[in-house]
Amino acid sequence: MIPSLPRPPAQRLGLAVFVGAFLVFLFVPLLVVAVFAFNDASHPTPPWMGATLDWFTARSDPRTGLLFDAELLQSIGVSAWVALWVTLLSVVVGTCNAFLLERFEFPGKQTLAILTMMPLVIPGVILGISILALASRIANFADDAWGLELDFLRPGLPLVILGQFCYIVTIATLTISARLRRFDRTLEEAALNLGATRAAVLWTVTLPWLRPSMVGAAAMAFLMSFENFNTTLMLVGSDPPLTVLMYSRMREGASPVLNAVSLLLMLSSALIALLLLARKDRSGT
Repeated sequence: MIPSLPRPPAQRLGLAVFVGAFLVFLFVPLLVVAVFAFNDASHPTPPWMGATLDWFTARSDPRTGLLFDAELLQSIGVSAWVALWVTLLSVVVGTCNAFLLERFEFPGKQTLAILTMMPLVIPGVILGISILALASRIANFADDAWGLELDFLRPGLPLVILGQFCYIVTIATLTISARLRRFDRTLEEAALNLGATRAAVLWTVTLPWLRPSMVGAAAMAFLMSFENFNTTLMLVGSDPPLTVLMYSRMREGASPVLNAVSLLLMLSSALIALLLLARKDRSGT
């Protein structure tokens, strides 16, 4: 149907019901989690027992709040540290991949492009187990053959960073490649004709054009790393990131402090999204 033509009442009603049901399915669980972060009860679910800020500010058991829960705060720091490294590696390698796939012709390019996308269709658990098995075999071989202790190949944060990087870099590559594909290469040729070096052209012409996609890729990489669970669970060592710690606490018996953490993450994600939208409005790209 042409969008400008009037639609039958039944179609309008069906569309409204579908959109409403989708929004309810999407946002009501988040709203419930946010509300019950302030519930004056020892459980994170209904019924409502009154309002309290204990799950944020309480200093002692049994109601240690988020702001004074050393284990939770440490796990947030671990997740942020991992996410920063994953973001840096994904943006740098994703940018290089984008240039390789968009600017160069070589035998097997299409095969390489397909292989680059493979991590997106591999379940995170399988990816984590595969990386752990390979890293463990290499570490065991190095120990048996040469007596080398390659601790970074044992379960721990280096493997967590590697596991998350393996698939997040694919998303960064796609994001940056899409922008690079639309770049007008005559701008680079003009700069070269005016005497600029290739390094200067890259720094002053090409990378500024790619900056919005690089910022967007960095934001996505950070958020995806911070919330990752499946791959991380397979590779984590003695320092659990936030998602793994929350899972462990859920198994032991959930408390509203987990709702408080979830609310904090929702607000942080919303803030990052708003900052990106504001930046896009200012730049017009």
